[in-house]
Amino acid sequence: MKAIVYTQYGSPDVLQLTDVEKPMPKEHEVLVKIHTAATNALDWHFVRAEPFLARLENGLFKPKNTKLGADFAGWVEAVGSQVTQFKPGDEVVGNNFGHGLGAFAEYICVREEVMVLKPAHVSFEAAAAAPTSALTALQGLRDKGLIQPGQKVLINGASGGVGSFAVQIAKAFGAEVTGVCSTRNLDMVRSIGADHVIDYTQEDFTSDGQQYDLIYCAVGNRSIADYQRVLKPQGVCVIAGFTTLRLLFEHMILGPHRSKVGGQRIGTSGTVAPNPEDLAFIMELLASGKVVPVIDRCYPLSETAEAIRYLETGRARGKVIIGVGQDRQD
Repeated sequence: MKAIVYTQYGSPDVLQLTDVEKPMPKEHEVLVKIHTAATNALDWHFVRAEPFLARLENGLFKPKNTKLGADFAGWVEAVGSQVTQFKPGDEVVGNNFGHGLGAFAEYICVREEVMVLKPAHVSFEAAAAAPTSALTALQGLRDKGLIQPGQKVLINGASGGVGSFAVQIAKAFGAEVTGVCSTRNLDMVRSIGADHVIDYTQEDFTSDGQQYDLIYCAVGNRSIADYQRVLKPQGVCVIAGFTTLRLLFEHMILGPHRSKVGGQRIGTSGTVAPNPEDLAFIMELLASGKVVPVIDRCYPLSETAEAIRYLETGRARGKVIIGVGQDRQD
């Protein structure tokens, strides 16, 4: 089968489309024929080994795991002897983050707990776009941000992969949502449900006098002092991204420290925790139309390097996905 692999760190040029052995499912595994996969920031962080902490996880000098791609949607082709939840022919969506990745390929073997059934009326493209980004937004807003109906919520980075899901999930929870994005994305952010939009090229949301119950920052580009200024006295700020190592460490260390001495709570969202319950909830939101993934571009598997290159420019609206196999084979 065809798969994307990389054997050294560097630019997306190190990614190679090559022939590898088709996997066979072990007793607790499912073999999935992939229709669509999705790119995420973690892919280019692993490829470039940036920040340096990525090397501690995947090898100091060269990658120990040469596969990429966490999110996938496709069909079950075969199941192991102990698999109980799926059968051949099922349409599924999954997230293999923390279990070896490998979605940039024609087939993937995964444990059954990393995926759920794809709703019949949700496209493979929409389903594959959701797992990592939507779970990151859901867990940040619900578990860290403790979002409540009627709250005033600001989403910084509202047009990106995580941010576009955060806007819609916050609306699904009944919040009044303000999205921060660039001029060219204002209409898109309005179209996915934001009640208010702020053009960061024209206005600084930390200096306009507005305060919020919850800030969800998908880009991590502001200081702790900035967040404090626009949070209500008992407000919560959840930071899901970072732009510099200095800000990353500030958010990880200063945010929780300052939270101890005041009513505001500021901190990072932490690593996404994939689980079937949350993934099924996300699929329900997609099936109901409350959340509609924003898909910027779709690349063929052979152009995965170009997809990663475009993603890391930071200009993608919503998700960048990979079309792997378009024809079902029963």
